[in-house]
Amino acid sequence: MFGLFKKKTQKEKWMEEYRRLQEEAFVLSKSNRTLADAKIAEAELLMQKIQQLGDE
Repeated sequence: MFGLFKKKTQKEKWMEEYRRLQEEAFVLSKSNRTLADAKIAEAELLMQKIQQLGDE
């Protein structure tokens, strides 16, 4: 209840996007490995941004 109107930080937004990309990659890995690898690569780039944000 208290966090109902709390605005998400950039790091939280990127973490949600990272999780979404990982889930998409998992689903795609069952049908199209090339697209799954592309999603994983995109997720890894996003994780690098998250880590850089954490270092600052």
